[in-house]
Amino acid sequence: MQRRRLGRTDMDVSPLGFGGSEIGYESVSQATVTRLLNAALDAGLNVIDTAECYVDSETLIGAAVGTRRREVFLFTKCGHPRGFGAGDWRPASLLASIERSLDRLRTDAVDLVQLHSCSEAELRRGDAIGALETARARGMTRYIGYSGDGDAARYAVESGRFDTLQISLSIADQEAIEGALPLARRGGLGVIAKRPLANAAWRTGTKPASGYHHEYWRRLRELDYDFLRASLSESIATALRFTLALDGVHTAIVGTTNPERWAQNAALLARGPLPKAEIDAIRRRWRTAASTGWTGQT
Repeated sequence: MQRRRLGRTDMDVSPLGFGGSEIGYESVSQATVTRLLNAALDAGLNVIDTAECYVDSETLIGAAVGTRRREVFLFTKCGHPRGFGAGDWRPASLLASIERSLDRLRTDAVDLVQLHSCSEAELRRGDAIGALETARARGMTRYIGYSGDGDAARYAVESGRFDTLQISLSIADQEAIEGALPLARRGGLGVIAKRPLANAAWRTGTKPASGYHHEYWRRLRELDYDFLRASLSESIATALRFTLALDGVHTAIVGTTNPERWAQNAALLARGPLPKAEIDAIRRRWRTAASTGWTGQT
């Protein structure tokens, strides 16, 4: 896969990255994670994104790729030291969290630390951003970013204090295409697409058991894209290639617990860019069917 420069950073990233939430929340074994990540690195992946609150994801990743640190860009997030939803944006807490992440990831510094779905109001106070700037000055991270959606993402870009933006972009999450994404592009920020497959919520043809997938299931039923009636591999290919075709997107973070999945997804991308006619059709359908309340999913 041809790598892309992540905005104004010095990182040339693989278009397909690994997201570490599933391996933490789904209690995947160390042996499986080690096999998965080493196979992905061998096949060309060089981006791993995780967070302090993804249970033991950081620990699993650190043990799996610690000896290959120079081959990978490690991204993590902070702000939820007691689990996602329990935000703590105090500078001392954020810096302690970053220290803990470095220990778990078995590294002296990460390549990117991101504020994790911090509110616009909290961003405007400035202390949380300042804590990340302190971490960068101390050599704990090379770059700092914001991970989130909606008005907070727009403010994060407009503040001029971040190097990257991680935001929801997919066939079921297009609010940012006319919102924060063009602002980030003009500002030279690296853009990381999260949930680029909308959790593949359509894959079984029935409503997913986990509530984590229900919003995307509901949206996709209303959007009713024709390509979702194709085979699963074809629909996955279309969805992933759509996200990576968006102007300004540099890498898309896909989570999996299956050691074979990353190579399979990489093979789908080898088909090249999604044709403009297909991109335009997906955008037209979104404009026709999407609700104004369909903001990015955190």
